Amino acid sequence: MSYVLGLDLGTSSLKGLLLNKAGKVVAQATHEYPLETPQSGYSEQSPAHWLIAAQKVIENITEQVPMIKEELEGISFSGQMHSLVLLDAAGTPLRNAILWNDVRTTAQCKEIMAKAGNELLAITKNVALEGFTLPKILWVQEQEPDVWQSAKKFLLPKDYLAYWLTGQYHMDYSDAAGTLLLDVEKKVWSKKISALFDIPSELYPELIASDGCRGVVRENLKNEFGFINDVKVFGGGADNACAALGAGIVDESVGMVSIGTSGVFLSYEETAQKDYQGKLHIFNHVAPNAYYSMGVTLAAGDSLSWFKDTFAPDSSFSDLLIDVRTVNVGADGLLFTPYIVGERTPYVDGEIRGSFIGCDTQHELKHFVRAVLEGITFSLKDSQRITEVIAGKKFDKIISVGGGAKSADWLQIQADIFNAKIVILKAEQGPGLGAAMLAAMGLGWFDSYEQCIAAFVEYKDSYSPIPENVKNYQEIYEIYRKVYRQTNEICHELLAQQSKKQKVFV
Repeated sequence: MSYVLGLDLGTSSLKGLLLNKAGKVVAQATHEYPLETPQSGYSEQSPAHWLIAAQKVIENITEQVPMIKEELEGISFSGQMHSLVLLDAAGTPLRNAILWNDVRTTAQCKEIMAKAGNELLAITKNVALEGFTLPKILWVQEQEPDVWQSAKKFLLPKDYLAYWLTGQYHMDYSDAAGTLLLDVEKKVWSKKISALFDIPSELYPELIASDGCRGVVRENLKNEFGFINDVKVFGGGADNACAALGAGIVDESVGMVSIGTSGVFLSYEETAQKDYQGKLHIFNHVAPNAYYSMGVTLAAGDSLSWFKDTFAPDSSFSDLLIDVRTVNVGADGLLFTPYIVGERTPYVDGEIRGSFIGCDTQHELKHFVRAVLEGITFSLKDSQRITEVIAGKKFDKIISVGGGAKSADWLQIQADIFNAKIVILKAEQGPGLGAAMLAAMGLGWFDSYEQCIAAFVEYKDSYSPIPENVKNYQEIYEIYRKVYRQTNEICHELLAQQSKKQKVFV
């Protein structure tokens, strides 16, 4: 039997999935690591923790399935996007990684847009936001010049893990697209952007396809893990791209909605030439010569968690949602906007805040819960709407993953609001499955990605839109879209007033 191992390097843990040629998960293991927040807005991690986690996970899986010492053929990765790892000449990290959710770089984002602006959007297909890698590089240039002078290579987290395994510096196109340094269509590092921001060409790793071979596991690690044969290591991809592959998204008529702490609406793109004007992210897909667009709701599942913790702390999520089906579409006139930590798509507004609109004495807890579910879904529909209006897309089905796929009532709400068939996975394995699939493709197990998906991805239940509900939601959604325009100035003024008050009492 032959096996592949997918390693998913997340923000809080590293998960390993071992699969055989039939696409069956035969073992899995997880190892957690800490997040460091040295001050407000900062989010960092020690790369050493990722290596410890990888070692523990591989050892654990080897204990579960000892035969992989002889029969493991390939390893690949998915990883948290954007996070900056700077290495010295010996390949040693110079500082903690600055993570994707670190927001210290607002000034650098403004500088990037002032210097590059339209050129940045034309080359990278994205505008500068705090999460991306380039603003983090500029922050280090300005705030830690000694570190910058010592830097000889930059990588993203999963690529540092691959460097540890192989001794080779590579980065795949899907992760490189999230740095704001890649010419997305030409698939080369942009010399124009590098020159504008004084980034030497030697700092860049070699670009590689997601199913391209980085090399084999180094001899010392091979011996340590007890591997008998050489184990090939493959490019891997960004977590969202790998999750899309693991959900079978390789067709423009199929979308993906992922509801975790944040929410993502993702769509496969055959070209990168659709002009979303920076309203959606466009990145290279892990599938060859393909792309994906992506909109983000900052507080998707986070809105539901906040509501439960604040208003029903003693309830489980299942208890909280139990009466949702007894509430009419539109929560009997109650609307919720999930802007509790600001919003990304389509507004890119860090100062907007959430609202309940239309409260009256008839509303009970169950109405507020349904309004929260609907509001989160409306926010994700904003991204769907952009793809439909600008690119003329029509989704035959949408794969729902994450927390939003665990409630039948919420899945029906998604079908009705998105006006598309909603399908869930039989066994949701997340980005790690996509990583394992990339190793399988790199090894030549399948002739096409469609064949690989047929073997590795299984679908379960589906939910079809109810025409009457669709009609009602279309009307309510148009009202929902007015809430941002009517409340953004108020929210900004409230935050400004709050800031003044805090300064008075400092």
